[in-house]
Amino acid sequence: MDLTKLAHSNREDVSASGFSFAFQPIVDTHAQAVFSHEALVRGLNNEPASQVINRRSGSQKQVFDAACRIKAIEVAARIGMHTHLNLNLFRSTAVNAAVGLKSTIEAADRWLFPLERIVVELAIDDYASLEKVLGGASRDGMKFAIDDFGAGYSGLILLSKLKPDIVKLNMDLVRGINFHSPRQAIARAVVQICGDLGIDVVAEGVETVDEFSWFTDLGVHLYQGYLFAKPMFEAMPFYSAVPN
Repeated sequence: MDLTKLAHSNREDVSASGFSFAFQPIVDTHAQAVFSHEALVRGLNNEPASQVINRRSGSQKQVFDAACRIKAIEVAARIGMHTHLNLNLFRSTAVNAAVGLKSTIEAADRWLFPLERIVVELAIDDYASLEKVLGGASRDGMKFAIDDFGAGYSGLILLSKLKPDIVKLNMDLVRGINFHSPRQAIARAVVQICGDLGIDVVAEGVETVDEFSWFTDLGVHLYQGYLFAKPMFEAMPFYSAVPN
């Protein structure tokens, strides 16, 4: 299936169904700046992602996946985004990642958005797909992140094989970690191994100063969560200063 052709041939249908994007920053507390913005699909009136995605089924989701990244790059370019841009890759598309990413590369070229500022997020629960994307495939200058790390099966040994640029810690691991010794042990191991392998770590879903302080003491400096900023529809939100 040529997702690029399908995405373009179905452009009117996709547009008619109505969707756009909100953006949530990933903050670099060392640089005191926004490192990236994650593109989060929304309805045209800022309806939640579930309402938009659930309207598609089967092969429509693969077409929609490609269309999402095209649209996200278009909106990011239109609002003048100068940071990195995090784009999600659906699990169904990850099976044929070379096809799924072709339209992303073409959209970046069309909207003059540098490929080196695009971060593609993939879930770790499909190892075969991850290996296909990260295990030797040309990255075309883009960065790749493993999303939801620490949720379900996520062996640390995979990091040495896959060598992603970024690991995003699952918010279930992050939430209330200052009170939970077992999850603290897991987080310490992940951060240590990522550091040794030259992989950046993002603590995702940070909502409290205590969570932020715990990860800061561990040496983490990339954060995403309501403590810093909520997603903003078709705009780059201001983020809160580093909490005291």
